[in-house]
Amino acid sequence: MIEEFLQKHGIAFQRFDHPAVFTCEEAAKLPAMQGSSTKNLFLYDSRTEAYALVVVGCEKHVDLKELKMLLGWSKISFASPERLQKFLGVEPGSVTILGLVHDSDHRVAVYFDTAIAEAAALQCHPLVNTATLVIDREGILRFLKATGHTCTAIAVPDRTAM
Repeated sequence: MIEEFLQKHGIAFQRFDHPAVFTCEEAAKLPAMQGSSTKNLFLYDSRTEAYALVVVGCEKHVDLKELKMLLGWSKISFASPERLQKFLGVEPGSVTILGLVHDSDHRVAVYFDTAIAEAAALQCHPLVNTATLVIDREGILRFLKATGHTCTAIAVPDRTAM
């Protein structure tokens, strides 16, 4: 389904099939692929009912307390599996920017870490964690436009850098 959406919108990609991966550590053991490997955090603020998809490089250890302040949120947590399914159409372990195709009400704010925002290409799950699509930066921007989302680049705080 997502591949047809990409093709319909003229977004080029390379597909790599592989065993299921749930973490960046598991993904690092796969054969080399072009593009930056990403970690995708689907977050929720229960006080304001705000949602955010935060995309960072796999090497980053996100400081959620600092990120909460940066976003101006009251309370930050990972969204439940039910919310993952409702807003992104994915299961835990398969969170991907491509899930935004399911967010037709545009409830999810999208944030890229500044380092990822500059990447020439990104590795993305095609809504399942048994394959990876490599999409160049222009293709990612075209995807966001096609889904009606905008992306904000932020310096996502790293808890190991403090």
